[in-house]
Amino acid sequence: MREQAISAPAVGSRARLAAWSVGGLTVGAALAVLGWGVTHPPLAAPSGVVGRPAPPLTIQAFDGSRIAVADFRGRPVVLNFWASWCVPCRQEAPVLAAAARSTPGVEFVGAGIQDREGPARAFQQQFQEPYPVGLDAEAGYLRYGVTGPPETYFIDGAGRVRYRFLGPLDAGTLRAYLDRIGG
Repeated sequence: MREQAISAPAVGSRARLAAWSVGGLTVGAALAVLGWGVTHPPLAAPSGVVGRPAPPLTIQAFDGSRIAVADFRGRPVVLNFWASWCVPCRQEAPVLAAAARSTPGVEFVGAGIQDREGPARAFQQQFQEPYPVGLDAEAGYLRYGVTGPPETYFIDGAGRVRYRFLGPLDAGTLRAYLDRIGG
């Protein structure tokens, strides 16, 4: 009887190939899941403020006035946290401006966070939001649990935060939230 011996290099090559294949598939699957998550932001995210009275927040508006969210009690409010350096904020700015113009029964407030006054003013001049816009005067965004811009909170007429949206809003999604808070 004749026996064939398997050489050590052939066994090592197969094991290496199998290890690289498994590793490559694992990395590929992880990248696919990450890519899907980045391109599909959640419609809503859990937040400690949703369902509770809106925390205090004051912005130093670019016209020199100080605007408090509490000033709008009795009317629904869309509170948008943004920054001039935030690319998705630039995507949603025209959507928010158009909605503010077409929804007179809802107050919109733009609170710039983690930003400097010069770039924030330039952002406002570029997009000409028809509602109060300025820098968060007292780091009130921390009371809302903002994780990063853009984040938008929908507050009902009773002053309770009803919804939170992470990421840039499109017109359809914004309309759905406005309908939910009576806008």
